[in-house]
Parts: sequence; structure tokens; C-alpha cells
Amino acid sequence: MERTQDKFLATTNIDENLPVLDQLFGTDKSFDCIHLDLEYAGRRMALFFIDGFVKDDIFLYIMQHLSLLKEEDLADRPLERLLKTHLPYVELAVERDLARAVDFVLAGQTALVVDGIDQVILIDARTYPARSPQEPDMERVVRGSRDGYVETLVFNTALTRRRVRDRTLRMEYMQIGRRSKTDVVICYIEDIANPDLVTRIKSALSKIDTDGIPMAEKTLEEFLTGQYWNPYPLVRYTERPDTAASHLYDGHVCIIVDGSPSVIITPTTFWHHLLHAEEYRNKPFTGAYLRLVRFIAVLASIFLLPLWYLFAVEPDLVPVSLSYIGPEEQGQVPLIWQFLLVEIGIDALRMAAIHTPTALATALGLVAALMIGQVAVAVGLFTNEVILYFSVAAIGTFATPSYELGLANRIFRIGLLALTAIFKVPGFVIGASLWILLLVTMKSFHVPYLWPFIPFNFQAFRNILIRIPIPLKNRRPRPLYPQDPDR
Repeated sequence: MERTQDKFLATTNIDENLPVLDQLFGTDKSFDCIHLDLEYAGRRMALFFIDGFVKDDIFLYIMQHLSLLKEEDLADRPLERLLKTHLPYVELAVERDLARAVDFVLAGQTALVVDGIDQVILIDARTYPARSPQEPDMERVVRGSRDGYVETLVFNTALTRRRVRDRTLRMEYMQIGRRSKTDVVICYIEDIANPDLVTRIKSALSKIDTDGIPMAEKTLEEFLTGQYWNPYPLVRYTERPDTAASHLYDGHVCIIVDGSPSVIITPTTFWHHLLHAEEYRNKPFTGAYLRLVRFIAVLASIFLLPLWYLFAVEPDLVPVSLSYIGPEEQGQVPLIWQFLLVEIGIDALRMAAIHTPTALATALGLVAALMIGQVAVAVGLFTNEVILYFSVAAIGTFATPSYELGLANRIFRIGLLALTAIFKVPGFVIGASLWILLLVTMKSFHVPYLWPFIPFNFQAFRNILIRIPIPLKNRRPRPLYPQDPDR
């Protein structure tokens, strides 16, 4: 056995190859790591595979075909004859490095070792446990497709190709993680996507040096963006193939990770997280209305509570016509503490809802409504106005299409509330200014986060604020620098 820099090179003697494969594969220690000895055409052979990853019917057919071979069938050029004639399967490869061959087997492929051949034949006849594509919970639509991405990489690439039948659609494969060897696919349309963007993303992914990425796409995001403590998302997640296809046509790059139903879309701006497929499933005028309502709801989720608190503690700022805005009674607890307690309570309720079995979800809602709503107001812990305005802000948070953006806005809202409580009007102004300054200075793969608002582009910003009819939307986003800017 020849070993070169941690590579175990196969030889023509099967007795030298099998002990190395058994050691690397852990055959004697893992019950699901199968080593099957065979003999066909007068040659000793061996199969290595993971129980549960192999398609039994396919290998039954292959073994039946090999059993009919005679010794003279493999007497001359056995590797070439096996690959081109005697192995009836479409996905075949060879690998001389035994360690690499074991990595492929652990990923689901089957290794065939043949005496007299210094290459391991890899048969990609894997099958993964997979659920059927179904509509994502986070991106539901009234009209539109009901299929969504699943946890199996091959399924997700097929769902994407089903909607993008472009000859230049590229699916570049790579593995990340020294130990996990997680399959990752970089998806883009070669004739549209900026080559520099594709190169930067591939370079960033290739530099990831870690044992594994158990959290899949979220771990990749942290490596790609590098802004660990910035709550605002610099990439967008989607579980809808039609949403991913739409971004591919714009010139974006998608990253598909095996084991995750969420596809990463890069680069993205602040406004990408506020768009939803529902707008394009309605007439343009209706879609524009829905988008306007969503923008108002998101702004309310950020600024409504701090602004109302400011008016409540500084009644001189309120015009006479809006004098009803302030609270009628202050309650037993200061207003700022009421807001903070409700914020913590809602977040605790949200986490409890995630961990609550479906059968008990209704009971949890009733308990929360009674505790937070009726009883808390009755005992004087909260005022009615606090419950009202926080409910509006919570609705705005849940109306945000991006889950990550909703959480980031909630964190900023708490910070803005604290600044307003401490410094009153200057605190509100400074907090809002710092928020805008943060978004202005952010970039996602060199794309300004607030584009087209800052830097301002009238046509692009109009397309953001108003749902433009598709026949009139004939230009791709300029900051992506697409190779084909005209649709």
C-alpha cells in the first residue's frame, strides 16, 4: 500500500486494499457500514456502502448482471470493460485514493473494489430519507405553487431546474467541512450573473476551514458575511423554488446546502427582505396595495412604540387634535417597564409556541390571552394603551416576510425604546439616526444595503415602493452588474 501525504493509493492487489478500507470505513465498529465480499468472473470483489443509503433494487440488478460474466469477459482491460459494458448504471466514477473513496461512501455512494484494478469504482446509487415537497410555513401564498424545498440536495436542484430551463444555468458542486463533508451547490445563470460575484462567493466558500457545518445554511452565512454581531441579515433565505428562480433571473447567486430546506440568496438589500411572492400572485394594483400595507406595518413595528411612549411622557409634543394619544391612566408600573415586560413576554410566548405540541397550541393561546391581556390589565400591571399599541407593533413584526429581518427590527425597537426613555426627544432622534447610519454603511457583497434609496435611484426605488407590472419591468438590478442588463 502506497501512502503519500495522507493519501492511501489503491493497488492491484485486493488483499492490500481491503484492510485499509475496513480501517478507514470502521466496518468492525459501525453496524451500518457494510463490507460485502463477492466473486464474479473469477475475480474477487468487494462492495462498501452505508445501510439505508443504497437502492436495493438497483444493486440487485447490477449483481445479477455481474453474476453472468465469464472469466474471459474481464481478462483484458477489466476497468474499461466494467465501466463501459458490464456495469449497467448511469452514474459511475473512479477514485484511486482510498481515503477519498471512503468519503464518497459516507456521502451515500457505493464503492466496488476489484482484484487486479488499482482504482475504486464508485456507483452513485444513493437514496436519502426525504419528505415530499410541500408549501413552506413561512412563505405561504393564496394562489401559486404548493411545492417547497426539502432537506435533500438533489431534490432542491431538480425543483430549481424545473423552473429555470436555461442552458447556462450552472450548479457547481463543492464540499465544506473537514469532517462533515457537507454537500453545497452554487447556483447561478452564467449568462446573467456577474462573474466577479460568482468568483467572490466561491472563494469565500472554499476558504471555510472547520470540522463541519451542522447548522447548514446559518453557519455558511456567518462565514460568508463575517458580521457576527450585526442583527440585520445580509443574505435572504427562501424555501420557495419560484422565489429562488426569480432572483436567479435577476442575476443573484443561490447557495443550496444539503440537509437544509432553506436556500441562500446573495447578495440582498434591505428591500429584498420586504418583498413576498403573494404580491406577484395578484393584479399589479392589488399587489402594489399589499406592498404598501406591508411597508406601513414594518415601519409601525419599529417606530410606533417609541413614538407613542415619547408622546405619552412629553404631552407638549402632541397636537391638540391628537390629544387622545396619551394614556388615560399611568398604571402601577412605569410605561417603559410595561413595554419591556410585554416585549419579553411576547418573545417567551413565541418560544413556548415553537416547543408546544400542536395539540396544546390552542390551550397555550388561551392562557396567553388571559394572562397578558385581561388579567394583566385588570390588576393594573399594564394599561390598555400599552396592550393596544404593542399588538399593532407585533402584527407589523409578523407581517415582515423575512423572519430574520423581523427579529432584527424587534431588537432595534427595544434599543430605541431604551434611548427614548433615557434621553426623551434627543434619544429618539439619535436612535433613529444611528439605525439609518447602520443600514447605510452595510454592504452585502459590495452591494449597498439600502440601494436604491441610498444611493438613490428613482426608477429602481419606484419599482421597490410600487409593484410594477412584469411587462414593464425590463431592467435587472443595476448594483448586481449583470452581464445581460436587459430582460
